[in-house]
Amino acid sequence: MSAEDRRALVLEAGTRAFAHGGYHGTSTDAVAKEAGVSQPYVVRIFGTKLELFLEVFEESVGRITAAFEEVLDERPFDPESEDDKARMGLAYTELLRDHEFLQVMMHGFSNGDVPEIAAAARRCMGSVFATIQRTGWDDEQVRDFVAYGMLLNVMISMRAPEHLAPGDPLTTLAICAFGDELAVLQAPVLESPA
Repeated sequence: MSAEDRRALVLEAGTRAFAHGGYHGTSTDAVAKEAGVSQPYVVRIFGTKLELFLEVFEESVGRITAAFEEVLDERPFDPESEDDKARMGLAYTELLRDHEFLQVMMHGFSNGDVPEIAAAARRCMGSVFATIQRTGWDDEQVRDFVAYGMLLNVMISMRAPEHLAPGDPLTTLAICAFGDELAVLQAPVLESPA
């Protein structure tokens, strides 16, 4: 396995470990066990737990920017088109099927007590906002799109779509928030063939 492949393996393991334990509850030893490598190897590649978390977090949020850029680069985007708005929403909804990615992102955005993580979160949110501005929407529309996405994050993070019950106010909120995309989130994620 090349050094680049081993690095990617540790990043994937870091995503899984940080998704479940958060920054404060995950050690480099836990990441190493998840990756099937030694703890000193993880430290040799990334230096510190903080540096590893920052890379995992920034890579996770970078997936959002990449997904939106793909929609915007695919064909001209009409800011008045509901279909184009739906394309942006669907691109994000597809990402939300990956719970580990989402949990890492949520841990990053909620760790304002660690200055380096807070700075990365601000930078990443600014990048997402700037990418969405490319739609031609005004700043308030972009803000609303981001705010709606954050509502979806919270709903997924608490696993609301998995716990729908008739008459439950949270179920009503989930149906209102996700609409037709609720079925996408409840569908099993298929593994790609190796």
